[in-house]
Amino acid sequence: MRSDRLFSIVFFVLWFNTVAIAQDVLGYVNPFIGTSDYGATNPGALVPNGMMSVSPFNVMGSELNRFDKDSRWWSAPYDFTNRYFTGFSHVNLSGVGCPELASVLTVPTAGEVVPDYALYGSEYDSETASPGYYSLNLLRYGIKAEVTATRRTSIERYSFPEGRGNILVNLGEGLTNESGAYLRKVSDTEIEGMKLLGTFCYNPQKVFPIYFVIRVSKVPSETGFWKKQRPMKGIEADWTPDNGKYKLYTEYGRDLAGDDIGYYFSFDGLHEGETVEVQVGVSFVSTRNARENLEAEQSGFDFDSVRLAAEAAWREDLSKIKVYGGTREQKRVFYTALYHSLIHPNILNDVNGEYPLMESSGTGRVEDGRDRYTVFSLWDTYRNVHQLLTLVYPHRQLDMVRSMVSIAQEWGWMPRWELYGRETFTMEGDPAIPVITDTWLKGLRDFDVQAAYKAMRRSALAPGSENALRRDIDPYLEKGYIPLGVYTQDLAGDVSVSHALEYYVADHALSVLADSLGYKDDARMFRAHSSGYKNYYCPEYGTLRPLNPDGTFYGPFDPGQGADFETAPGFHEGSAWNYTFYVPHDIKGLAKLMGGADKFVEKLQMVFDTGLYDPANEPDIAYPYLFSYFKGEEWRTQELVAALVEEHYSDTPGGIPGNDDTGAMSAWAVFSMMGLYPDCPGSPYYVLTTPVFDRIEITLDPDFHGRDCLIIEKDPDTSGKYIDAVYSGGKRFKGFRISHEELLEGGHVVFGLTDEK
Repeated sequence: MRSDRLFSIVFFVLWFNTVAIAQDVLGYVNPFIGTSDYGATNPGALVPNGMMSVSPFNVMGSELNRFDKDSRWWSAPYDFTNRYFTGFSHVNLSGVGCPELASVLTVPTAGEVVPDYALYGSEYDSETASPGYYSLNLLRYGIKAEVTATRRTSIERYSFPEGRGNILVNLGEGLTNESGAYLRKVSDTEIEGMKLLGTFCYNPQKVFPIYFVIRVSKVPSETGFWKKQRPMKGIEADWTPDNGKYKLYTEYGRDLAGDDIGYYFSFDGLHEGETVEVQVGVSFVSTRNARENLEAEQSGFDFDSVRLAAEAAWREDLSKIKVYGGTREQKRVFYTALYHSLIHPNILNDVNGEYPLMESSGTGRVEDGRDRYTVFSLWDTYRNVHQLLTLVYPHRQLDMVRSMVSIAQEWGWMPRWELYGRETFTMEGDPAIPVITDTWLKGLRDFDVQAAYKAMRRSALAPGSENALRRDIDPYLEKGYIPLGVYTQDLAGDVSVSHALEYYVADHALSVLADSLGYKDDARMFRAHSSGYKNYYCPEYGTLRPLNPDGTFYGPFDPGQGADFETAPGFHEGSAWNYTFYVPHDIKGLAKLMGGADKFVEKLQMVFDTGLYDPANEPDIAYPYLFSYFKGEEWRTQELVAALVEEHYSDTPGGIPGNDDTGAMSAWAVFSMMGLYPDCPGSPYYVLTTPVFDRIEITLDPDFHGRDCLIIEKDPDTSGKYIDAVYSGGKRFKGFRISHEELLEGGHVVFGLTDEK
């Protein structure tokens, strides 16, 4: 009996410690980080890489406290500095720079039904957010509102004051510029419908629908539709968008379609604190699928069970990386960054496997046990998010690669910035190539690599008149560069150098993949293409410089022009300094152009010393790691990375340096704080730097990685901010750039530290 009792005590202690550690992981996530200063994240409820997300919507308020998504470049449903709630939006983008989605708004109110968003909103307090959960109190009505989510559905719980309570469903507002919708009453407690979405970044691409089913847990005393009225002929001069009247249809009980429509459920005789729950199921295929998603992922109305399941999903994912040491704020920054890195891409397929085909009205179906993904913001995420997924969540990364290959088979081209089956053509380049190459080279190979290669080769060689991804490829293939005046892309203007630099990175990755597949001639050809950046190097300024159609340098030229997102000919969202070192596949070759390693290092250090480095945008975020290519200069990487993490990442609403860009800025922090960074997209290497934490344990998948754990730690017998020695697998490692294979073979990286540079 004593041994049994001892076993029970030991088991309880181990169980308690395990649960405590796991719960601490959730406690280290602050969903409010990045919700201000253009971080464009939101604190709403979702599960890892889920289709459904539910966010508080506060970018439109009352007539006296009004926010308008178009009054500034507003791209998120929520901003921490705004304090006026106008609903919960369903299916949202996180960290993007353009408005879209964030629609199907549900709003609890009390008293009379008022369908005008400018009139029914409320100030709020007691705001709380954690992974999978969000709540607030609406001061105007005395209503507590809570939300949580599954992969494709959500549930909301509203605690009402005594009297009459309402739940409004607003289909007219949101971050999309589309206002059309369709509604059908199914029963007293259920409605279904469709809302149009589209025009991401204000581009006139095709619209696409989101389908929904909404249920309430209590039979209402009254229901009805509403519709915003349009001006009648002859009175247009007296009509403005803000004085349109909303008409309630209380007796109408069939279907309604049009712009700015909505629905309400009203409940009379509520007791103080009485709750009404609302379920929302969504699909991008059909209302039938939305209902099937809801029935499969929620069994009845049980808010607390859904919340617990959401928290368990986050606990499992976040616990795959355990950190020890560091401050509480550093852990909050780290785990919130990991949390943000696991929002996009998100699943597109329904529980039955169906999803909308790319650029088509058709429907596809994924194999059982697999997922189709969407929101491929690849210009951002090809630099680090997919490398993080490959290392820690390989099954998910494989499905994402399979999704990209399927997109190419359905549409003919790989995605660049794909959104729910539509290519938005936002930003530039051919970023799927480095992602797929990197995934293949790191051993994740259960996808149709030949189909992928065929599609990527096509975009790298097809003439511009036939090329969806590289419209300006003709001079690139003929001369090795793109001059000004060839192609102007939407609102970005003429950004020829930025386009070409992205192509060089993609073509280098394609050359490596071609070599791996045995296509030696292709490998040589694409490798030659990737060296074309040398055409842009201007010795006079020591930077890359745009070229005129006749091959001469553009002038007058100011390499600093383009800072703070001002327009600079040749460069997109940056200056020549933000792009000059963006040749990650040939740093030694670029250094040779600049006059050698010393000149390269001097010039790169000047970028940081004079404030030319932009931590808020992707082209130069790997700059701090480039010093480590040169022996004796690695200390600069270690010093700068630590300073940048400390300066630009914090446990505050403004704690991300600019748009999170679907997790790219957050993934930078995750890697940097762990002490390794994938500096060259499409190349299976990491640059080593001083980790923030004393010890990091990464759970690996032995099916892909050959081991179940990777440990990174500081030697406890040493101290300092610089690396004196690196040991991998117990052996001293030479250099500061380690391959993915070497990292996994060693399995245990130890940093000996010093205070000497």
